[in-house]
Amino acid sequence: MTNLIELDPIDFAFALALIGIAVGLSSWQRLGLEGQLATAAVRSLLQLVGIGYILAFVFALDNLWAVLAVIAIMLTVAAIVTRNRISQKLSRLFLIAWGAIFASSALTLSYAILLVIQPPTWYEPQYLIPLAGMVIGNTVNGATIAGERLVSTIDRSRTEIETHLSLGATPQQAVASYRKAAIRAGLIPNLNQMAIVGMVTLPGMLTGQLLSGVDPLNAVSYQILILFMQALANLLATSLVTQGVYRQFFNQNSQLVTIKN
Repeated sequence: MTNLIELDPIDFAFALALIGIAVGLSSWQRLGLEGQLATAAVRSLLQLVGIGYILAFVFALDNLWAVLAVIAIMLTVAAIVTRNRISQKLSRLFLIAWGAIFASSALTLSYAILLVIQPPTWYEPQYLIPLAGMVIGNTVNGATIAGERLVSTIDRSRTEIETHLSLGATPQQAVASYRKAAIRAGLIPNLNQMAIVGMVTLPGMLTGQLLSGVDPLNAVSYQILILFMQALANLLATSLVTQGVYRQFFNQNSQLVTIKN
């Protein structure tokens, strides 16, 4: 197997030209997306170059606290994104999201690192940071979808919920079906990906390893690990987020309250 071919400045310039072609096509079709495409391109370029330098420094440092600091930043940004994408601005939504993503990611990563990969040191940045990034990024989508689905359903179903409460149901029982539906919605992206992987798509982890010259069977093994890690972490995160979210809609007397944005 050959090593990954490095891109020189000319190659990189041709790569940048791809977004220029996209901007040109948008202008030609009068789609009005030129500004958004250009802004997104500049933002992604700066973010990726920045994280490239940071990761190079952390990898060279090979220090536990530096690795944990990077992951803590990932978790915090993920929780902020989750909070901002859920329409109802619940009082403790950031803490709920942070705790759910942290717990689900920590459990899943611990299992994969300690029982499956078993690197020389458990905090090996080469393994822990990329795996954490993929798992955390995936749980953001699931937690956001599940949280938004639940809050919108509770808002639409206040009469039904209050009827259940008046008949003696607990808050947990009154929203159980809505919570289950929200968790299922949060898992749909994972289930769809697992259904078509290898047949329709080659995920980024697999593609990156193949480009770098890794044996295809070894690359597939790692991709299977990633898929199953993401599925478990997403299930845990959506369960915890929906658990925390529905409780925000009830007071200490188990009464349904109105959330003010």
